[in-house]
Amino acid sequence: MERRAFIKASMALAAWCGVPAMSTLFTRSAEAAEANVADGGELPFDFNALKKMAKDLADKPYGGAPQPLPKTLAELTPQAYNAIQYDHAHSLWNGLPDRQLDVELFHVGMGFKRRVRMYSVDPVKHMAREIHFRPELFNYHDAGVDTKQLEGFSNLGFAGFKVNKAPELTRRDVVSFLGASYFRAVDDTYQYGLSARGVAVDTFTDQPEEFPDFTAFWFDTPKPGDTTFTVYALLDGMSITGAYKFVIHCEPTRVVMEIENHLHAREDIKQLGISPMTSMFSCGTSERGRCDTIHPQIHDSDRLEMWTGNGEWICRPLNNPQSLQFNAFSDNSPKGFGLLQLDHDFDNYQDVIGWYNKRPSLWVEPVGDWGKGAVNLMEIPTTGETLDNVVCFWQPEKPVKSGAEFSFSYKLYWSSEPPHRSPLANVLATRTGMGGFPEGWAPGENYPQVWARRFAIDFVGGELKAFADKGIEPVINVSHGKIKNIEILYVQPFDGYRILFDWYPDSDSVAPVELRMFLRNGQTALSETWLYQYFPPAPEKRKYIDDRKMTK
Repeated sequence: MERRAFIKASMALAAWCGVPAMSTLFTRSAEAAEANVADGGELPFDFNALKKMAKDLADKPYGGAPQPLPKTLAELTPQAYNAIQYDHAHSLWNGLPDRQLDVELFHVGMGFKRRVRMYSVDPVKHMAREIHFRPELFNYHDAGVDTKQLEGFSNLGFAGFKVNKAPELTRRDVVSFLGASYFRAVDDTYQYGLSARGVAVDTFTDQPEEFPDFTAFWFDTPKPGDTTFTVYALLDGMSITGAYKFVIHCEPTRVVMEIENHLHAREDIKQLGISPMTSMFSCGTSERGRCDTIHPQIHDSDRLEMWTGNGEWICRPLNNPQSLQFNAFSDNSPKGFGLLQLDHDFDNYQDVIGWYNKRPSLWVEPVGDWGKGAVNLMEIPTTGETLDNVVCFWQPEKPVKSGAEFSFSYKLYWSSEPPHRSPLANVLATRTGMGGFPEGWAPGENYPQVWARRFAIDFVGGELKAFADKGIEPVINVSHGKIKNIEILYVQPFDGYRILFDWYPDSDSVAPVELRMFLRNGQTALSETWLYQYFPPAPEKRKYIDDRKMTK
């Protein structure tokens, strides 16, 4: 996935069901054109109508690839595409009194071939007007676009939209929907990071992944002074259609989205992903072998956090593996999960381009009972920071058959800190390095050169200090190999505890090592559960070099 431009945007132009004929939709009102950017004729609209539209669409064949764009748009470079800016004077809610939010649209072009239709809705009258593409809505600057080629393309549509927030209504966007069903939001740092999607289809199966598109959006006109707005979306893909309702709260320090979807399967789906999110993890506090960079860390997210249906809190630090890895964490009625970015210290990144210390976390809070399924995590090897290489989503247990209908409701929290954390001690950081000897020493004459891998997991918060005198016991489970040399250290600089242990191989296997640990006192759990996946090197690489015996 191309992070910077979402090149995997649209793959097909759908046949529209339940939508009036194009001739009707393109009937223009001169008065509306003068008064409002929405220049189409009035049409009835509400969420029930959209749900029927999605259902009817699923009964028809998928429309196939999008129609070609004019050459001047299809051949745009990323730099030229970014030069095209929406004209602030034509923003959707430009005339609204006490305007706190406003909508601006993205131009089609480059990899954004899907022609997305946009509508402005009067929520009182339940009437919608379409916004038709016309060049005067944009400033082309030095993009080199030949606008004469755009004449006659009244159905060109748009690529997506962004929402700006007061007091900088022409400069600060807080929400962006662009490409396929991708969307993002920011917290009060105004720094975008990971992305969400409307749905994921066959992310990790024996057939190519499908990227359904949001093909149309309807915007309820907000009341004066509102910092909440509602947008509806129609989803269309080869295997699935859907009707979505987003109630988006643009709060002072975060964005909260209340999402309701109604999905219809056109075909059998091997793997359906609900509330999917994509992020980037190049390197963090452990396993830096694939990260050749001047920066101490590079990642949009540092962990997968899960609050399971039985109340257990689980922290799974992210990896940049040597080969693609897929893990499924089974659950029943999950309370929440998300990809989190909890390290906001600039010194730990030293990055003035990506500003990874400012990137938000994304937390999913299911509404209602989602039943049995699994939180799925896919990690893809990467040598840089330009590709999203982490995918996470909820997969329902039951397989999806053609003709099936299902609905999910949930909340998304885009914020520096998730809305919920374990009241027990939380994982602060995970570190790994060579082991098999006391901390502060090295393999050599005083200690056998027996290869091992050391792990250091830092815990903070909870009641660890209160139980220090009573005894803190690390409970460690490992899929293969042996655990030795366990130590518990209080670390004053972060006012927490570091658990040290060494993993020793008991075979030549290079299969991933699944590690699991939590802290307890007697029968009292003191921490959330730490999970980790370690990839041992080949046997011939399990050697130490005694630097006192190094030769040319």
